[in-house]
Amino acid sequence: MLNIFVICTGNSCRSVMGEALFNHLGEDRLKAFSAGSHPIGRINEGALATLKRHGLPAEGYQSQSWDDFTDQPMDIVITVCDNAVGETCPVYLKDCIKAHWGLIDPGHVQGTDEEIIAAFEETFSIIEQRIKSMLALPLETMTPEELTTNLNAIAQLVS
Repeated sequence: MLNIFVICTGNSCRSVMGEALFNHLGEDRLKAFSAGSHPIGRINEGALATLKRHGLPAEGYQSQSWDDFTDQPMDIVITVCDNAVGETCPVYLKDCIKAHWGLIDPGHVQGTDEEIIAAFEETFSIIEQRIKSMLALPLETMTPEELTTNLNAIAQLVS
């Protein structure tokens, strides 16, 4: 069982949706956690509503610090910050496989209710596609170098 750590800065939206999807889609192969370098202390309601729309649990999530996981060994860390808009992405210093899956933060989208829901759906869909691509890999038999290369490539293929 691999431990996956999905991190961003605030741990309120993208990383939480990633945690939920990883645990749902990879339930027999991995365990996912999410956290932030500077958590905002609450989960975005749009993220929770998106999870509900897709039949995933929307309870039990916390906007928490990665410091809360210092004793939890992680095999793979995936950052989900959006460097394209100048968002500062946290740097996880512990020894593990690392990949960057930059995503637009739908929590910052403004517009009509329909436009905001569409933004959350798009981000959710991209995360879901990337996780499915990852789970199609023989994760358990790949070298760390192969995993790093493939996980970073997934971000380029599925966007």
